[in-house]
Amino acid sequence: MANPLARYLRKHMSDAERRLWQQLRRRQLCGCRFRRQHPMGPYIVDFVCIERRLVIEVDGGQHAGHMKQDARRTAWLESRGFRVLRFWNTEVLQETEVVMEVIAAHLESGWRGHDKQLSPSPALPRKRGRE
Repeated sequence: MANPLARYLRKHMSDAERRLWQQLRRRQLCGCRFRRQHPMGPYIVDFVCIERRLVIEVDGGQHAGHMKQDARRTAWLESRGFRVLRFWNTEVLQETEVVMEVIAAHLESGWRGHDKQLSPSPALPRKRGRE
């Protein structure tokens, strides 16, 4: 049975989620199939590539106050063999190319053994001269 909350979230994506979905859909990135607003256990993840076991979360400002819940969610997903990448809405909207490069690097590497070097969480590495 379809999850009504997941269906609602698919219809009401944020601008950042919509921008990222345009880049991920139809196997455009590394030939990988992504699902959006996909139920996984007690959670609904923003995007997931099941075959590469990669979850992508796009967080708005409201997530700043939910760090414990996000950490619990990440731990649950990782305990089931998924890698979780988190990006802020502003990163997706303003640095789309960089976000896509980070995601592609994880997809191509298979991530095991590489997660520390490539992890964008909680924010992408900043360019020199930026605060």
